[in-house]
Amino acid sequence: MSDDARLSFYDEVGGHETFVRLVDAFYRGVADDEVLRPMYPEEDLGPAAERLTLFLEQYWGGPSTYSERRGHPRLRMRHLPFHVNPDARDRWLAHMRTAVEELALPPLHEETLWDYLQRAAFAMVNTFEPTGIGPAQGARGAGTLPLHPDTTKESS
Repeated sequence: MSDDARLSFYDEVGGHETFVRLVDAFYRGVADDEVLRPMYPEEDLGPAAERLTLFLEQYWGGPSTYSERRGHPRLRMRHLPFHVNPDARDRWLAHMRTAVEELALPPLHEETLWDYLQRAAFAMVNTFEPTGIGPAQGARGAGTLPLHPDTTKESS
């Protein structure tokens, strides 16, 4: 098979339907999670599910609809307003693990997908403050120390 004819991971695992199943199973767990659910501003998880589906499809070689609609993924920046600590990460991974297992993918495909999801989850951690401590949803940064000193004030 030539490089041009090689299937993407997206195609190998079943395309759109597989990613919809993955994301639907994941959000079934998130819907009742006391730590993760408050991170989703919409009353309905549908918009978040659509964004995650589009992102994962694009990442794995499917349509580029995510970037066409939302621009570059900028995952760290998009998650910065939320309190993503190790507890939130571990809860996210637990729900995602359940979702991945529901797909019943061949072992190599499952491991490839799971490896990426774990790395992505660890990369999104932006605080080590316990859940319930620190800035509220949407206010991250409002009560945190500046990353750069304020150079507009005169030094004493």
